Amino acid sequence: MKTLQDIENQIITLTTSIEVNYPELYATLDENPVTIPNNSHPDMTITIMEDYLEGLKQILKQYSKTHNKK
Repeated sequence: MKTLQDIENQIITLTTSIEVNYPELYATLDENPVTIPNNSHPDMTITIMEDYLEGLKQILKQYSKTHNKK
């Protein structure tokens, strides 16, 4: 079973990769409704963080389908 720390490390790795390889996408992550919690003090459970990680993966997957990397 993954720990919260494992998932956080995956999120950090993925967002760093997005920042380096797709800076134009990275700039939009803060404004994307998929990545914004819907309450002011969300509980960070393993399930929530896994969902967040999967959301980031889906955003990157969709973006990479429609944008060519130079």
